[in-house]
Amino acid sequence: MSDEKKMKPGRRNLIVLTAAAGGAAGVVTALPFAASMLPSERAKAAGAPVEADISKLQPGEKMTVEWRGQPVWIVRRTPEMLAELPKLDDQLADPKSLRNQDTLTPPFARNEDRSIKPEYLVVVGICTHLGCSPSDKFVAEPEPFDPNWQGGFYCPCHGSLFDLAGRVFKNKPAPDNLRVPPYTFLSDTRILIGADKAEA
Repeated sequence: MSDEKKMKPGRRNLIVLTAAAGGAAGVVTALPFAASMLPSERAKAAGAPVEADISKLQPGEKMTVEWRGQPVWIVRRTPEMLAELPKLDDQLADPKSLRNQDTLTPPFARNEDRSIKPEYLVVVGICTHLGCSPSDKFVAEPEPFDPNWQGGFYCPCHGSLFDLAGRVFKNKPAPDNLRVPPYTFLSDTRILIGADKAEA
């Protein structure tokens, strides 16, 4: 091999170092671009789906996650809680969730439990009257606002009552049931709020 065709070791090292530096620069440049494709906090607040881990949620308990700047309640209902729901129909303003279905009750929740899995209630925790946040009143016991209370949600601001399916009682200020957001189960312990099966 002639001297012209032989590459000097110094030149070879320079080419290797230049290629490595170029590759590193490419990675450093690509990282911010890739990160920009993930939803930002602003995007999440605007409506990006959020994931909830329900593995530690015990029967009779509630957890809250934020979606679109709103509290979303996930309640793990007991068999006793579920058994009371059909008994309340005649006391409710919209027991079958027929009003404003397109905005308040997605097709998958148009049932007695207003849920995908009866055990889990998922609703936006904002009263449909003036946007207050109702309080948990899960224990079936006499209350000042209802001596025959069977458990649900009480809005202390104006007295609206909701059962454990988020359905509003008759003759209360709130005109509608609590909203059921789009959601889907990713597994037995993970819920994606903000996207239903068709979107996930």
